[in-house]
Amino acid sequence: MKARAWLFVTPWIVGLCVFTLYPFAASLYYSFTDYSVLKPATPAGLANYTELAGDPIFRRALGNTVMYSLLALVPGILVALGLAKALNTKVTGTSFYRSAIYIPHLVPTVASSILWMWMLNADTGLLNALLRPVLDVIGWRAPSFLQDERFLGLDFQNKEVIFGALPSLALMSLWGCGQMAIIYLAKLQDVPQDLYEAAELDGAGAWAVFWNIELPQLSPMILFNIVMGIIGTFQIFAEPYILTGGTGGPNYATYLVPMFIYQHAFEYQRMGYACAAAWILFGLIALLTLVAFRIGQRRVYYAGE
Repeated sequence: MKARAWLFVTPWIVGLCVFTLYPFAASLYYSFTDYSVLKPATPAGLANYTELAGDPIFRRALGNTVMYSLLALVPGILVALGLAKALNTKVTGTSFYRSAIYIPHLVPTVASSILWMWMLNADTGLLNALLRPVLDVIGWRAPSFLQDERFLGLDFQNKEVIFGALPSLALMSLWGCGQMAIIYLAKLQDVPQDLYEAAELDGAGAWAVFWNIELPQLSPMILFNIVMGIIGTFQIFAEPYILTGGTGGPNYATYLVPMFIYQHAFEYQRMGYACAAAWILFGLIALLTLVAFRIGQRRVYYAGE
């Protein structure tokens, strides 16, 4: 019986070793070498990591990645919570609204990126077509979105709304927050009804119910979405690559670490250098995930504990 069991498990074990464990170990090895793919790897010690520490472009990419993660993750969680609360109400057409909110998550990355490339176009885009009639009345210029390397704000001297390329990229990420909303909705519908009844007897308002009953019940799902969001936002590649034509512009405003790794590995043929950058990114993701779990040990409520 044991031999038969191993026979069924063997294909998975082989796949894990060949396609996951070996690349994982090989990338660690190559991060300590000078490797161009076209020539055999030669030992380089900590040279790649030392060079990365002094590389201003890598530091810029790392800062952009951290900022993008904050801009995409925090609003995404808040918007998803709001959508879940709205979807949890008993109104006509609830099934349609739930499907409509989740469908954008299913749209292929390339298709959604091309769609947002049009929406964020400074001259003919949908967003500026909606903003210009309002801004023209007060004599202000519409934002340039992907063409602006600045961040966020209002330029009173030139009467211009500033909404830069990196916040525009984070705005696009809200397009797919329906998945988080559905996860929150599933948990909201699992909240024990006796808790709502007790709150009603105590005269608790809507905000008190949300803060003292629903939010603690949702906390495991919030932690899950935070961890998955950290992993996902730190590895984003296709969207900024497509929206900026692979440049990370303007002036490296949307140049993120995954794009840095891709360019050095496949365009500059510096695979060892790219592997070192990938391991730094992996270490940062692991550290932030650990911090999230440590905070979750004190803040997350698990039923039955």
